[in-house]
Amino acid sequence: MNFAGIIIYTMEKVNLAEKLSVFSDYFNPRIAGELNGQQVKLVKFKGEFVWHHHDHEDELFYVVKGSFDMQMRDRTITVNAREFLIMPRGVEHKPVAKEEVEIMLFEPATTLNTGNIENELTVKNLQKI
Repeated sequence: MNFAGIIIYTMEKVNLAEKLSVFSDYFNPRIAGELNGQQVKLVKFKGEFVWHHHDHEDELFYVVKGSFDMQMRDRTITVNAREFLIMPRGVEHKPVAKEEVEIMLFEPATTLNTGNIENELTVKNLQKI
């Protein structure tokens, strides 16, 4: 909102559990907030994603609930609830979750969920929740 050259922001807190309860599908991130060209995304996954990398973006995976394995070609890192992992640009990776996991992502708005790969899991137009 713009009033006499002054931008007025409506600030609202975000309840992660509430936002995560509005969807149940996997590997389909939603936008929960935006700041400085970055998006805060919420996603659930279970099973294996695809091997991919991001040429220009780092990604931060924060586990809200559950755990998952981040597979890389040379090792696997398990990330548990209340932990996060920063995946550097250019590193090929594949998230794998044996059980449902709830994730909060911090990444540039330009980040495509499947990175350098486009397939049936690619989501180009993210829903805001």
